[in-house]
Amino acid sequence: MKTILFFIGLMFATASAQAAVQGKEVSYHANGTTLKGYIAYDDAVKGKRPGILVVHEWWGHNEYARKRARMLAEQGYTALAVDMYGDGKQAHHPDDAGKFASEVSKNAVLAKSRFDAAYDLISKEATVDARNIAAIGYCFGGSVVLNMARIGEPLKAAVSFHGSLKTATPAAAGKVKARVASFTGEADPMIPAEQVAAFRQEMDKAGVSYKAVTYPGAKHAFTNPEADKFGQEFKLPLAYNAAADKASWAEGLAFLADAFRGK
Repeated sequence: MKTILFFIGLMFATASAQAAVQGKEVSYHANGTTLKGYIAYDDAVKGKRPGILVVHEWWGHNEYARKRARMLAEQGYTALAVDMYGDGKQAHHPDDAGKFASEVSKNAVLAKSRFDAAYDLISKEATVDARNIAAIGYCFGGSVVLNMARIGEPLKAAVSFHGSLKTATPAAAGKVKARVASFTGEADPMIPAEQVAAFRQEMDKAGVSYKAVTYPGAKHAFTNPEADKFGQEFKLPLAYNAAADKASWAEGLAFLADAFRGK
């Protein structure tokens, strides 16, 4: 009897250990360029669920983007940390980061093709409800997801964390399908108050369902714990802000949940 109970207990322990967030590296393509992403999901969640694209900072597809994908998986979503630079390319100096980001941000066709490739990939994942796809992004990635929403990509929501709000393609009435959210820092010189005001005016004029939140004292890259290190090393106005990070994540999750529920 004790032996039977032992094996029953072992079976439950094994099942519990297996029911956890899983991560896998994936390769996909856009116009002949190989893109290297990372998909995270919780195998304890049954059935299909919404899929969320995670667009990286200007440093490229790195562990931080993957961490956010896993955090979304913990919430019951399937998340894909995308690669907008190609071949999983990463920058380790602001000069390279700026170059890589500009190559994408200044080429709307290129940016859309790589975003679409990621969208197509996550839509075909076995765990994903292809009718419910959203995107979040950080810094460069935040700007990307906002611009994808502006041009009418079929997203339920586009959530930007300290992403630039400037654009060459402002939202037009009736074109934006996504609900849009922007979380920025009041002490961020890269996204000054006038840029936030212009963004709100743009969204209002286009009739977009949106939220724009600014956090007192928060600087650029406030969600990334490595921001302090980068800021000091490269003399940039970057700084981690734990309070703003926690608050923006909670608001972002609530925003996503409402969007998927159609509220």
